[in-house]
Amino acid sequence: MYSKKVMQYFRKPKNLGGMDDADAIGEVGNLVCGDVMKIYLKIKNNVITKATFETFGCVSAIASSSILTEMIKGKTIEEALKITKQDVIEALDGLPAIKIHCSVLATEALEKAIENYRS
Repeated sequence: MYSKKVMQYFRKPKNLGGMDDADAIGEVGNLVCGDVMKIYLKIKNNVITKATFETFGCVSAIASSSILTEMIKGKTIEEALKITKQDVIEALDGLPAIKIHCSVLATEALEKAIENYRS
């Protein structure tokens, strides 16, 4: 059902945990499935220097959060905002159709964090 890459990021998530000195925090949830994601960002000179996450959810939700934090590190805010759910899915070598909403949550959490930073 899941690709090897999804299972790798689920079993050994990268950048897992909160961040006390975050410059931005974005939190989203899906009432239907119960997944909740929180993305923390450290930003310097418009560049994301550190990204961590806390996710309560399924295999796909945790893997999507983890890989997204890897994808955005070192990118400008504008570059990070261009990452789509399809980019997350492709980076994980695919997700089952029923789990696509998990990748949407990851990108939505990123958007919320950047909104938080800008406000």
